[in-house]
Amino acid sequence: MRDYETKRQICVTPVVKKESHLKQLIKTTLFQTPLGEMIAGATEDGICLLEFTDRRMLSTELKDLERLLETTSEEGDNRHIKLLRKQLAGYFKGSRKEFSVPLVTPGTEFQQIVWKELLNIPFGSTRSYQEQADILDRPGSVRAIANANGMNRISVVIPCHRVIGSNGRLTGYGGGLKRKKWLLDHEKKYSGKPVDLDLF
Repeated sequence: MRDYETKRQICVTPVVKKESHLKQLIKTTLFQTPLGEMIAGATEDGICLLEFTDRRMLSTELKDLERLLETTSEEGDNRHIKLLRKQLAGYFKGSRKEFSVPLVTPGTEFQQIVWKELLNIPFGSTRSYQEQADILDRPGSVRAIANANGMNRISVVIPCHRVIGSNGRLTGYGGGLKRKKWLLDHEKKYSGKPVDLDLF
């Protein structure tokens, strides 16, 4: 297996040609985590989906990916999913703080900017939606940025769970607030930081 640890590859949006349909087929597979069952999806270019299987928008997300990548999906595995499972196992054990698996994130230019900035929030840290907006030099776009966060299809790896309310309280998360709190507590534990967030 190729070693992806040497260079982090993020937010790759491939130009999909009709003749490359089979290459871009989305392979999907289910697996268990400490927070419940998840589904991963990947093309030959990288991971395009990682969600909890009880997420309400899951079917919509998969249909959107098929439309944006001009392809279909089927159950299966590939090298990117295998690498993701290995890296997720390390994350949940507390030994991995960053992911290097390549990502495929089709979306609008604004969504791309927001998702890319999420990757800059360190393990064990949080930002408010307003802080995220200020960093992106869009201080008046908190609502739009929150919406883009909610459209993230690659949970945990693109850490939208690290964005919280300005008052320090937890706010919306596609996987549910209990999972969001667990993820933040888990990261703080393995960063040597006190766990001090309220659930609501």
